[in-house]
Amino acid sequence: MDFKELGLRIACLRRERKISQRLLAEYTGLSRATVNALENGRASDVGMRKVLKIIDCLGYELQLKEKVAFPTLEDLRDEF
Repeated sequence: MDFKELGLRIACLRRERKISQRLLAEYTGLSRATVNALENGRASDVGMRKVLKIIDCLGYELQLKEKVAFPTLEDLRDEF
């Protein structure tokens, strides 16, 4: 997941909970401009603390998982 995808996911979660950007900003102590920039992938300098605050407020947490490597041509050939 890249930064833009993270922002889009946060926007979807916020909308599912019927919370405005203004209200989310108020709950987390951030500005609405920061929330908006994050959701639109324009705030690449937003720190992890802010992202974690927003995600926590929405009832989620981040999880790390091992990155799946792209299959090689040999892997694909072996599948057939």
